[in-house]
Amino acid sequence: MNIPKTIIIAEAGVNHNGDLNIAKELIEVAASSGADYIKFQTFQATELAAKSALKAEYQTENTKSSETQIEMLKKLELTSDDHLQLIETCKKNNIKFLSTPFDFESIELLKKLKISLWKIPSGEITNLPFLKKIGSFGEPIILSSGMSNLGEIEAAINVLEKSGTSRSIITILHCTSEYPAPMSEVNLNAMKTIQNAFGVKVGYSDHTVGIEISLAAVALGASIIEKHLTLDRRMSGPDHKASIEPNELNAMVAGIRNIEQALGDGIKTPTPSEIKNIPIARKSIVAKKNIKKGDIFTEENLSVKRPGNGISPMNWLEVLGKIALKDYQEDDLI
Repeated sequence: MNIPKTIIIAEAGVNHNGDLNIAKELIEVAASSGADYIKFQTFQATELAAKSALKAEYQTENTKSSETQIEMLKKLELTSDDHLQLIETCKKNNIKFLSTPFDFESIELLKKLKISLWKIPSGEITNLPFLKKIGSFGEPIILSSGMSNLGEIEAAINVLEKSGTSRSIITILHCTSEYPAPMSEVNLNAMKTIQNAFGVKVGYSDHTVGIEISLAAVALGASIIEKHLTLDRRMSGPDHKASIEPNELNAMVAGIRNIEQALGDGIKTPTPSEIKNIPIARKSIVAKKNIKKGDIFTEENLSVKRPGNGISPMNWLEVLGKIALKDYQEDDLI
């Protein structure tokens, strides 16, 4: 049975807090869990945000600092050399490296590093020049759709297609861009709405607390799951509180792989392990009491009992009225 494999992306994001050693440890944790990718964020703070840009409410709460958004971002930048070290660490740990660019310089850096799978964050879904640039590569794209409506998703897909990327290699991630995302705002069925509306592959970028929504998304058909990873939710930083810790990532990956197996191919037929139980659990037509040769089978002298290796009770009406060709003891199979 050919079971589709869900791509699991452990989102390290900026949870390295600007410390390369933490970033490498996150890679090791993600690799040991069985995740397919670990993803970071590539940006130049001054290219990403204007001086006047405010921090999001969750960023202010989680950083407990009066610093500006640019000041916060500056501490979280990864240099070109940092990227090389992280890519090498990924190779050593047998996990794929991925990073989300947030500006044109970062796109160019990732292109030079031979990144061939592009993750576009929710905040860039209305950034036409950005979409055109990545779309021009004609390489697979994962587009997060947080904060967007169907019209904005359609417009983004159209830009990517006109720029040179086939819809067949675009995956849209349903997402709620709040950290953590309230359960009442997850609206997981919208993932299927996106799939039906645009005929694209879909997945889920999970910002909720816990792992159950990611598991539910896989059961609903998500081809990609992205989930923020931290070494410790108590660490200072904008995204730690909305992230899962290593033991939770292990449980999520294991759960997703089990769900993949459980979903199966959709063909309803007895499974190999069930077949041996058919004669045990099903029933056959048996003698309700002693029956002599020449007697007529009636509802008074027949019954239905286990085991199931005799005449099926589905043939009950055909057996009634027939003549016994031999003697039967009570409970004998007819």
